[in-house]
Amino acid sequence: MIAGVCGGIGEYLKWDPTIVRAIFLILIFSSFGTMVLIYFILALIMPD
Repeated sequence: MIAGVCGGIGEYLKWDPTIVRAIFLILIFSSFGTMVLIYFILALIMPD
């Protein structure tokens, strides 16, 4: 919910943003924080 990345991905895939956020949270813990870096890169790349 910080930059709207998961909400944007959920809207694009026509999924509920809550499900995308839950999947992203699981990936953050399983990837040892690499997904946090990917999140910030996506926040810079994705349009408003």
